[in-house]
This record gives sequence, structure tokens and C-alpha cells, in this order.
Amino acid sequence: MKRVLMPLCIMLAVAATFFFSSSTMDKKQTVRHVVVFKYKPAATKEQIKEVTDAFRGLKGKIPGIVSFEHGINHSPEGKNMGFTHVYFVTFEDEKARDTYLPHPEHKKFGQLLGKLGVLEDAFVVDYNPEN
Repeated sequence: MKRVLMPLCIMLAVAATFFFSSSTMDKKQTVRHVVVFKYKPAATKEQIKEVTDAFRGLKGKIPGIVSFEHGINHSPEGKNMGFTHVYFVTFEDEKARDTYLPHPEHKKFGQLLGKLGVLEDAFVVDYNPEN
């Protein structure tokens, strides 16, 4: 009985490991896209609002965007290096993010930034959330 039970347990353990590892690999992984802007000192509140509104509007124009939020830095640590405005986009998965990057509406948004000439600097970080 032990000769049959031990190999059976090992086979079940291997099968369970394979099943759970392959099922987690098949799941879509959400992508968080963090964009942080440092505006030029001459940028007006109206121009910054125009940029923010245009960025927010991409959610309704590009498929795969789950959510958009934004805010202004207010950390007391003084480590923001002049970066003030944070834009946080959540995509369904990497495919949605990869669709967004070359999308004509995203390119149009980039053209608006160029036309307004209000950005001094920017940085972008993408990540998959983990618990």
C-alpha cells in the first residue's frame, strides 16, 4: 500500500504544482503606468489643467485603460526634485499598455505637450502590482 500511496502523492503534488503555476501565468497582469511631470515655472494653471484634462480624456479614447487618477505632490520630505504632478494610469494588461503607447490619441496628447511647451521634465515607471 505504501509503495502505491507514495508515488501517487508525488504525482498529485507535481500535477498540482504544474496546474497552479500555469494557471497564474495565463492570467492577465494589470499594469500601472506612473507619469510624473515637472512643469516649467512659466506654465499657467490653465495650461496644466488643459494637459490634465487631455490626459484624463485618453481613458475614453483608448481601449484597455481601466482607470486614471492624478494629483499634486505634497510630500514634506522634499525629495521630489521639482516634479510636482503625478498621473496614474491602470491598464488591463501589458497588451493594453502596448496598444496605448503608439495609439494616435496618445500621440495627439504628446503633440499637445509639445505645442504648449510647458514641460521641463518627465519620468515614467510601469509596474505590475504585487501583494
